[in-house]
Amino acid sequence: MSAHTKIAVLLSTYNGEKFLAEQLDSLLAQSHKNFILVVRDDGSHDRTVSILESYASDHSEKICLLSPGGENRGASGGFAFLVNYVITNKESLGLTSSYMMFCDQDDTWYPQKIEKLLAAMLATEASNDSALPILVHSDLEVVSEQNTVIAKSLIHYQGLEIERNSFTNLVISNLVTGCTALINESLAEKALPIPENAIMHDWWLALVATAFGKLVYLDIPLVHYRQHSNNAIGAKKFTKVSVVSMSLWRRILARKPNEHLIEVAIQAAEFNRRYGPQLSGRQRLCLRLCIGMGIKIGIVQRLMYRLARRF
Repeated sequence: MSAHTKIAVLLSTYNGEKFLAEQLDSLLAQSHKNFILVVRDDGSHDRTVSILESYASDHSEKICLLSPGGENRGASGGFAFLVNYVITNKESLGLTSSYMMFCDQDDTWYPQKIEKLLAAMLATEASNDSALPILVHSDLEVVSEQNTVIAKSLIHYQGLEIERNSFTNLVISNLVTGCTALINESLAEKALPIPENAIMHDWWLALVATAFGKLVYLDIPLVHYRQHSNNAIGAKKFTKVSVVSMSLWRRILARKPNEHLIEVAIQAAEFNRRYGPQLSGRQRLCLRLCIGMGIKIGIVQRLMYRLARRF
């Protein structure tokens, strides 16, 4: 059945000429051939658009290149726009159901990436309510600009605790790397519109999936995640820091408010505003604790963080 299921691969580009052709070639080499690549450029001023136009001309049945123009939306905003576009135009794209994957311009995909994620998605849907919001994601292999392996597993490289995948933990820390994710139409419809104050589209989608559906992780790398000087986010190697060994000066500095936790608090407040009445009491309490991290008093902020982590 999976071979007959058509999916949409979403690509938002910006000044990606250096690695874009390699990524497009990896998409065209997928073992699962039934997909449409929906591309929007975010105002590039290099050769990105001309590369996209060339590939779209040669593979018109596979690539839908949206007309340029409009505002610069950034990475998260660009993908949010594409999710909405696919939901709105699924019939013209030849989709019976809007399964969507997210593609970064500078990575490359393993040949069986679509096949494996889609198989996991269809199996999860078959054993649950078909209307359940579902997100399937995987591990990644971290590579250099020259495709030299830096780490076989991004999850281990960054020290992510993949088993901490409950809603209460996802509110604090995202475990989903967008370029590994496959979502179903139920999740897309539940998550839209993705708000501007969401930290990233993948984090927002992961929150919706854990709150109302399922988050499924495949413990295999399916993307070559390229590290280079222009990464929008990039992978950072995990280093455990001992509080005991910290100098007094560093401990004093650590009491300053953490700007990232303030962003987490803003996102939690938006999620509570949007979905609060639909959530359980435990989920709402978790959100309130995380909203408390928005206070700009470092010690209090970290107290709220520790309470939320133990929740």
